[in-house]
Amino acid sequence: QLSCLVKMVTLHGIPKDLDSYPKDLLLFLSPSDYAATGSCRQYFTNIGKANLHVLQRESSQRKQLLLEALACLNIPGTQVNKENAEILGRLVCDLGGEYIRSSGGNLLKQLSQCESFLPDQEEAIRSVISSGNTTFGPPVAWSAFTLNELSGLIPVFDHSIFQKIPK
Repeated sequence: QLSCLVKMVTLHGIPKDLDSYPKDLLLFLSPSDYAATGSCRQYFTNIGKANLHVLQRESSQRKQLLLEALACLNIPGTQVNKENAEILGRLVCDLGGEYIRSSGGNLLKQLSQCESFLPDQEEAIRSVISSGNTTFGPPVAWSAFTLNELSGLIPVFDHSIFQKIPK
């Protein structure tokens, strides 16, 4: 339905008020389509707020979006800073374990919004959290507020992490 709606909306060119349309609609446009109304950074900021699950997890469309986002944000390696993590939003759900490891805690807030993880991602999340080198600190210093902030990641925690969290 969304891809059909995009065809209708863009029938006479890309509308100038594209930002006022539902974010999910943008999943079916490319950054070059959006370029007339804003920058690729703005496009991916909007995409990061969209419901990515409209597209299948391993779909070529979703993989392409991530590649284009990394290129737009000029992320050459696997380290993503906090600002770019904010822009990527839910797109971080598709980043591999190597990105999660080398970005330290920068991705945790966004990752906690993901619906599911691949085994490689789960392992990387546990590794980052166990290291304690995040803005949340080590699990022994966590409060109820911290657990609330990371609530989406709790299913990934293992026994060694749970043991360290204060009662």
